[in-house]
Amino acid sequence: MMELKTPDEIGKMAVTGAFVAEVLIDLSRLARPGVDVMDLEHHARRLIVDRGAVSCYWDYSPSFGRGPFRNVVCLSVNDAVLHGLPAPHVLARGDLLTMDFAVSIDGWTADSAITVQVGFDDDVASRTDDPDARLIDSTRRALEAGIAAALPGGRLGDISAAIGAVAAADGYRVNTDFGGHGLGRTMHEDPHVPNVGRAGRGLRLKPGMVLALEPWWAAGTDEIVYDADGWTIRSADGSNTAHSEHTVAITEDGPTVLTAR
Repeated sequence: MMELKTPDEIGKMAVTGAFVAEVLIDLSRLARPGVDVMDLEHHARRLIVDRGAVSCYWDYSPSFGRGPFRNVVCLSVNDAVLHGLPAPHVLARGDLLTMDFAVSIDGWTADSAITVQVGFDDDVASRTDDPDARLIDSTRRALEAGIAAALPGGRLGDISAAIGAVAAADGYRVNTDFGGHGLGRTMHEDPHVPNVGRAGRGLRLKPGMVLALEPWWAAGTDEIVYDADGWTIRSADGSNTAHSEHTVAITEDGPTVLTAR
C-alpha cells in the first residue's frame, strides 16, 4: 500500500536523506586503492551509531535474499551490482565500487547508491574514452532523466521510460527483476518503479509520493546471477556494472531530491 506523505513528513525524510548523502560522500573519499571494503562497512556502522540512526539493512530478510543481511551498507565490486554482501576485498585502482546505503532516523527512511571508480576522480562524464566511466555516467544521466520526469500529474511510466531511454541510447540492456520503489516508514513500499516502461502509462504521480529511483545495468548483458551468499547479484557475463540511486519526493512544485550529494 502506498501512502502519500505530508510536507512535514517529507521534511523529516529530507533530514534522513542528508545523512545518507553525507555517509556516501565520506565512503567515496575513503574508497582508495589498498583499502579493504570491510573497513568501509565498519566506518558506516560507526557513523550510524554516532548519528543515532537505524540501519535498514541490518537483519533485512526479503524473499529474494538468504537472510538475514548482517551489514549496514551494500558493497558491490566490478561485476557485482546489487545487494553486495560485504566481505574482505582489497580495492585496486580501477575497481568499480557500488555503495548502496539506507537508514531510518526518527522513523523515516532514505535510500541512495553511487558507483565510483577507485583511484580516479569522479568526473566520469569527461572521461568518454573509458568504458567504465561511460557506464557509470550512463546510470547517472538516466537517474537525472528519471527525476526530471517525476512530475505531479504524470504517470509512473514516464519515469521508467525516461530511464530506459538513456540506457537504450547508450547501448545497454536493462534487467527488469529489480528497480526502484516507494519508501517512507520502511525502506521498500509500493510502488515498484521499473527501469524500462512506456510513457503515459501506469500509476498517476501525485504530490506526497516518495520514490527511490535506481537505474542500474551491466556493460554486456541484462542477465544476472547470484553468489553463493544468496545476496550478491552479478552480471551473468562477468561484465562490469554500475548503479545510481536517489530518494525523490514529488511535490506540487515538482521533484525534490532528498539524498542530493
